[in-house]
Amino acid sequence: MAEERQAPKYVFVTGGVLSGVGKGITASSIGRILKARGLKVTIQKCDPYLNVDAGTLNPAEHGECFVTFDGAETDLDLGHYERFLDIEVPREGSLMSGRLFLNLINDERDGKYLGKTVQVIPHLTNAIQKHIIESAKDSDVHIVEIGGTVGDYESPAFIEAIRELGFKVGRQNCAYVHVVYIPYLGASGEYKTKPAQNAVRDLRSVGIVPDILVARSEDMPGEEVTRKLSLFSGVDEKAIVLLPNAATIYQVPMTLEEQGIGNVLTDIFGMPSSDGDLTEWKAMLARATDTKAPRVRVGIVAKYMNNTDTYMSVFEALKSAAWSRGKQVDIVWVDAEALADDHADVAEFLKDLDGIVVPGGFGPRAIEGKVKAAMYSLQNKLPYLGLCLGLQISVIAAARLAGVKNANSTEFEASTPNPVIATMDEQVGKENTGGTMRLGNYVCALEPGSLAEKVYGAKEITERHRHRYECNNTYLDQYESWGIKASGMSPDGKLVEMVEAIDHPFLLGSQAHPEFKSRPTAPHPMFVGLIDAISK
Repeated sequence: MAEERQAPKYVFVTGGVLSGVGKGITASSIGRILKARGLKVTIQKCDPYLNVDAGTLNPAEHGECFVTFDGAETDLDLGHYERFLDIEVPREGSLMSGRLFLNLINDERDGKYLGKTVQVIPHLTNAIQKHIIESAKDSDVHIVEIGGTVGDYESPAFIEAIRELGFKVGRQNCAYVHVVYIPYLGASGEYKTKPAQNAVRDLRSVGIVPDILVARSEDMPGEEVTRKLSLFSGVDEKAIVLLPNAATIYQVPMTLEEQGIGNVLTDIFGMPSSDGDLTEWKAMLARATDTKAPRVRVGIVAKYMNNTDTYMSVFEALKSAAWSRGKQVDIVWVDAEALADDHADVAEFLKDLDGIVVPGGFGPRAIEGKVKAAMYSLQNKLPYLGLCLGLQISVIAAARLAGVKNANSTEFEASTPNPVIATMDEQVGKENTGGTMRLGNYVCALEPGSLAEKVYGAKEITERHRHRYECNNTYLDQYESWGIKASGMSPDGKLVEMVEAIDHPFLLGSQAHPEFKSRPTAPHPMFVGLIDAISK
């Protein structure tokens, strides 16, 4: 008989001082070092935003919308979770206030509360705890990141929920990790701990005493900072981590391990202390920090400029692919909006690049610049990787080069006479609603002998999707005359999933988002294929 799994332990990660301090990376890194000890780790993001999901959030403000295998539109931190832990996080891994409130109000209107007054405490806090407990089932350790900053107007219900949950499961079964920021004051030449002290006091004022303090900073402060933080926060010095900026975010698990945080957590939980097996991680990190490796230059033809978060998974997939081939990648921003200008010199924009990536996106802005880049790639055999919208752009570009006048997508020009990209039948009428696109995992059959099959090394693949426009099958029989072919189809043969150029070293597009499945220790084959094509 299999040994019965013990009740899960909980690690709650909160933030103080300012937003964007690195809670997601901290939570992911804690998960990595615990998993390295042979523990089954699950992880979850609780976001106080009043959105139902992240699908309607502006990527320029909130970063990319990460899509889970089961079709949830989530915060980008779930991408960090998956990459660091090498797991697939289900839709329950993302919980937003809007969904909670929507469910509570619907239940109230359905009479499920039998006329009782519905309140934040206990109804909302109980709902939060229920979601956390359900997400933790079958795990040894469940990590919960609370979005935002302690003290935000949106956060109190979540903070109260995890405080109560700590009492319910037993204080020995949970650990509270508080991530704070230590600013450097140039005028006096010193690191100031007062903001971090105040952040801890804010947390203690709502009944939570942190077990571990993660102190973020631009550079490494002196040991006196640890002593001072311990004195004024009540956190043991051995449970305070100084976490300066690193060359790569993948250094953070090693820093936590080296400073003994893995064993601090196992001590809290009454588990045996041990060294985690981070051999594979160390090998990846050595490749990632190899400054002598040859470099390649890849352009991101983007409409959201100079905002790495908007294309976080794409950037990380490119880096991982380059590292796996003993290279470093210099990612260059290519302004698709500037490229769209009638007087823009495309060759000048792209002349110093070894390859380009056209990532996903929505709306007509800057589309003509992306089409120009794809046309340049087709004509000059510049390696090209198209992701979702990037596939559609390559089809539009090929059609126009072949003389199909005004070839376009109905997303950008509803009345185009040649809609080579159009809305899927089941998506008609849903263009302005949230959570209604083709989302999550779908199977694709690859054409034997195609570039796609060669890159994947498989005849059938599964990728994650987030779109409602597709290649218009009316034009499918013209593809070969345009110099492209559909090398991947849905199993029923109705939807084009992969497109590639026929006489080209590497022009490959996926209707899916392969970047979501890439891992630093297991890069995605499409990105590796791009790096290989560049290397040749």
